[in-house]
Order: sequence, then structure tokens, then C-alpha cells
Amino acid sequence: VVKFQSWSRLKCTNRLYRLGAILTTCRQLRHNTLTMVKIRLRRTGATKKPSYRIVVTDSRAPRDGAFISVIGHYDPRTEPETVVIKEEEALKWLSQGAQPTATVARLLKKLGIMEKSKTVKEKT
Repeated sequence: VVKFQSWSRLKCTNRLYRLGAILTTCRQLRHNTLTMVKIRLRRTGATKKPSYRIVVTDSRAPRDGAFISVIGHYDPRTEPETVVIKEEEALKWLSQGAQPTATVARLLKKLGIMEKSKTVKEKT
């Protein structure tokens, strides 16, 4: 059980607690060092025939490890490359502070989602 009056006086054991969709330890809560959420590619497909899922994940998770949500997919082998992203979910995660990797940022920019995200941030 977590009992606290303020962030600086948090008392708990070293068990994992769920805060939103991110698993955090008591030490991270105590020191306000919550993990960063990333939007990145997760490799699927056969050997030498890659295709990717675009996922929202904890930055500490391995490339093909645990993830929070799948928001789309990307196939670089087609001509032109196939990109499908759920726009509403991508905007939701970007507004909550998720950071896209360079490749995902390029794909989001290609679909016009990055510009929409910037206009949403400017309005608030």
C-alpha cells in the first residue's frame, strides 16, 4: 500500500506500482523521475523481409519487448512504402508527451500528424 502526503514524503516498498499505463518503482515516484514514453517501430515479418508495427512503449523496454499500445503499421518494402497510423491515438499520445523516434517522426510528418499535434499544443 502506498501512503504519502506529498511526493517528497512517499513511503512504500520496492514493489512495482501502476501509474497510468507506465510501470514505475517507488524510487522513481520518490525522486520524480518517471520513465519516458516513446513512439517507435517494433519489427515483425520474416528474416530479410521486415515490416514494422508502430507502438507506444516505455523507453526502457527492448525493441521487440513489452508495449502499451499498437497505433499503426509500416511496410518499407512496398513501392511506395505503406504507412497506416491511427491518427486519433497518435495525437492522444503526442499530447500526453510521448516522444517519437526519428523514423516515426518522419512517418508522422509524412502523414501530416506532426503538424496537427503542434496546432493542438498551440491551442491549449
